[in-house]
Amino acid sequence: MDLTQGTEEEKRRRSKKMMLWFAIISMAMMFAGLTSAYVVSRNRADWLKDLEMPSAFMWSTVVILVSSFTFYFAKKAILKNNRSLASGLLLTTLLLALIFVALQFSGFQQFIDNGRFPAGSASVINVSFNYLLIFTHLLHLAAGIIVLVVVIYNHFKQRYKAGQMLGIELGATFWHFVDILWIYLFLFLYFFR
Repeated sequence: MDLTQGTEEEKRRRSKKMMLWFAIISMAMMFAGLTSAYVVSRNRADWLKDLEMPSAFMWSTVVILVSSFTFYFAKKAILKNNRSLASGLLLTTLLLALIFVALQFSGFQQFIDNGRFPAGSASVINVSFNYLLIFTHLLHLAAGIIVLVVVIYNHFKQRYKAGQMLGIELGATFWHFVDILWIYLFLFLYFFR
């Protein structure tokens, strides 16, 4: 398909989607580099072999997975012109995002309570990697929350309807990417110790 073909609106839609995919690929490459560094560093003498993931991270995984479903069904509700259901689902997605953030910081606190510090003389390299990966994901999630707030705002301004869904499509794509990224990181850190 020739990307220069179509109406101005079609070209604008394609360019916005392509820009989002470039950003997603860039973020995926960054996390691939960080997890590769984790793998390479695993052979260090100071690597802590019995590091356990805090339970808060497991619960946050469940929460963020549910948030993907609520966002998906909100989009479906908008397509069916069920605005009240969509409103409830979008607000639920935002609430789940905030719960996810709280659980992440609870996981950091569990690390600290177990004497696992991100830096300093009492830190260990793989614990520092855990903090780095999780905190970097939280920064991307913060961007996702901003996107979600914009989507909610536009929804309440009634800017989405069948045939006019670009904003929510882009928001959902980014949100699902951030969710999948966390699931990858959680499984990576949980199983690759």
